[in-house]
Amino acid sequence: MSGSHAHRGALTQRAAIASIGVATVLLGLKFWAERATGSVAMLGSLADTALDLLSALATFYAVWLAAQPADADHRFGHGKAEAIAALMQTLVILGSAVAIGWRAVLQFGNTGEPHGAAIGIVVSLVGVVMSLSLVAYQRRVVRATGSIAIVTDQLHYESDLMLNIAVIAALGLDVLAGLHGADAVFGIGIAVYLGVGAVRSARSALDMLMDREWPDAKRRRLFAVVDAHPELDGVHALRTRSSGVTDFIQFHVWLAPEMTVKCAHDIVERVEADVAAAFPGAEIMIHVDPVGHFDRPPQHEDCR
Repeated sequence: MSGSHAHRGALTQRAAIASIGVATVLLGLKFWAERATGSVAMLGSLADTALDLLSALATFYAVWLAAQPADADHRFGHGKAEAIAALMQTLVILGSAVAIGWRAVLQFGNTGEPHGAAIGIVVSLVGVVMSLSLVAYQRRVVRATGSIAIVTDQLHYESDLMLNIAVIAALGLDVLAGLHGADAVFGIGIAVYLGVGAVRSARSALDMLMDREWPDAKRRRLFAVVDAHPELDGVHALRTRSSGVTDFIQFHVWLAPEMTVKCAHDIVERVEADVAAAFPGAEIMIHVDPVGHFDRPPQHEDCR
């Protein structure tokens, strides 16, 4: 395992452990607050935190597995474990969104004032502070690693942050302004928010599982690095993908056909070193073609 890969794995695992700790504390607090208030918005927030804990546990396993080095059965590593975990989490989130939305619809007929609103507001304020702190830490880890599993987990806590704010608003409007339907309205809003977030997370996970090409901006960065080598006569057949925190880069370069193998090798080594410096931890494969050559059936007689 390369030092860069091991470092990324350690960062993502620490972020997942922090997520587990925060979710465990908030789950206990919100369970107590939901029992005390009977609020649908608080129920939605509780359910989201329960999903956060499940997500954090799945994320920890996924980033641990993704950090394992390639082996005889997995020559390209285990990076896609992150995408699989993220995709599975979205199914649970969608189920929860439907259940919360249905409970909120039923709550429209209940005009009673929720009890223990102060408890719900205080617990939600604690949730806001803890979620803000965790999201800030996760963002630093994502910038350093690009981990899709941590990105998905971060989305959970960003939604939890919004849910806590929604609970405070719902309970405040219900108790202080007498708008007894506010709790149900916020419950439906929470359900919709969870559903949209699940679809967004699923799309990102599927992109990785289907080996989607890099975004145009990232590909342009790669071309800029390669184009800085005037000894190359061109680049073609570029293919890129990401698996967990590991990037995979493949492309062909054109070199003068009369060039010696050693000279061509030295040039490609320099190009590979610059690409590796620009994209740390990437797996790079460069194929040499004579100028003007495109892939076609080999002409064996020309190589005798």
